[in-house]
Amino acid sequence: MKYIKYLILVFIMLPFNVSALEFASNAKSAILLEPTTGEIIFEKNAHDRYAPASMTKMMSMLLIIENIEKGAIKWDDIVTVSSNASGMGGSQILLETNEKMSVKDLFKGIGIASGNDAVVAMAEYIAGTEANFVTLMNEKAKELNLKNTNFKNSHGLDAANHYSSAYDMAMIAKELVKYDEVLEITKIYDTYLRENLSTKIWLVNTNKLVKFYDGVDGLKTGYTSSAGYCLTATAKKDDTRVIAVVMGEPDSKTRNKEVSEMFDYVFAQYKVDVILDENSVIETIELDRAKIEKVNIVPLTKVTRFRKKIDEIKESNYKLELDEFKLPIKKGDVVGRLIIDNNRTVLVTVSEDIDKANIFELFMRYLNDVISFKL
Repeated sequence: MKYIKYLILVFIMLPFNVSALEFASNAKSAILLEPTTGEIIFEKNAHDRYAPASMTKMMSMLLIIENIEKGAIKWDDIVTVSSNASGMGGSQILLETNEKMSVKDLFKGIGIASGNDAVVAMAEYIAGTEANFVTLMNEKAKELNLKNTNFKNSHGLDAANHYSSAYDMAMIAKELVKYDEVLEITKIYDTYLRENLSTKIWLVNTNKLVKFYDGVDGLKTGYTSSAGYCLTATAKKDDTRVIAVVMGEPDSKTRNKEVSEMFDYVFAQYKVDVILDENSVIETIELDRAKIEKVNIVPLTKVTRFRKKIDEIKESNYKLELDEFKLPIKKGDVVGRLIIDNNRTVLVTVSEDIDKANIFELFMRYLNDVISFKL
C-alpha cells in the first residue's frame, strides 16, 4: 500500500504537461492559442486541410470590418439585396430580392445567424460580385501567410478545393479579435432584424457558448455533412484572451464540450501580464524642425506576456529601433519597432501628432535658446 501512495505522490508532483492532455479527442483537428503573443498551448493536426464550413465567414467578416475601418464602406450604408444573394441555400436570414438592409444588420445576420444570403449580399456590395470577393479572400489569406487555406465561396457551403486548417482559422480569428465592433456583435445571443416590420426575423446565435460559457464573445460555428461540426471560439477573463478551434466534431454537444474543456484548462493554468500599454513611454526624443520640441515614443498596441500562473514574473529587455522621422507624423503612424527579449517585435508610434514648424517658429525657438544660454 505504501508503494501505491508513493506512486500517487510522484504523479501529483510531476509537472502538468499540456501535450499529454487529450483535448478535443473527437475532433479531426484542433488548436488552442493566446492571440496577443501567438503562443500555441495545444494543437492536434492543426495544419491538416479540412472543409471549414461556415467558419469561412470569418474571412468574409474580416474583409468587411477592414473595409469599414479604411472608410470604403460604413456601418449605416444601405445594401440592396440581389436575387443571387436572396436565393442562397443553407442557413439564411430570409432576405428578399431588392430588399434594403444596413451593413450593420447584414453583419449581424452573418456573425450571429450565419446567414449565407447576408454574406453574399455583403460580398457583392464590396466587390461587385461574389467571385471578385472570393479573390480578395484568397489574397488576404496569402497576406496572412495561411498556407493551408483556399476559398471558393464567401459562405462555406461545400465546394471542391474549398479548404482550410485549424491553425489558419485561428490566424483569421486572431485578426478579428482586434476589432471590438466584431466581438460586440458575435457575443449577442439573440436579437431581431426588421423588428417593426411584418417580416421581422429572430436571430439566435449558432455559437451557444456565448450564453453558456462565461467570457465567450465570439466567433463562428460551422457545419456541413462533409465538414462535420466546427467551431472557432474566443473567450476572455480579466486580461487573458484565448482562441480555440475544433474541426470535424461528431455533433454540436461534443463540439461545445471539448472547446469548453480547453477554455477551462487555460484559464485555470495561465494568465496574461500587461508589460506595456499604449501610454507607456519607451523613450522621449528631441525634435529639430517640429512645432513641438520633444515627443514620447509609445507602443502602437498593448504589449503582453503569456505565462503559467505558477511561473515567476521575469523582467524583459527592450531595444528600440527608430526609423528616420519625416514630418508631419500622426499619432498611430509607425515610426519604428521595439525588440523585446530579442525575439518579439512590437511596432511603436508617437504620443501626439507632430507638424512641421514654420520659419518664424524656428527663429523664435532659436532666439529663446540664445537668451536662455546667456542667462
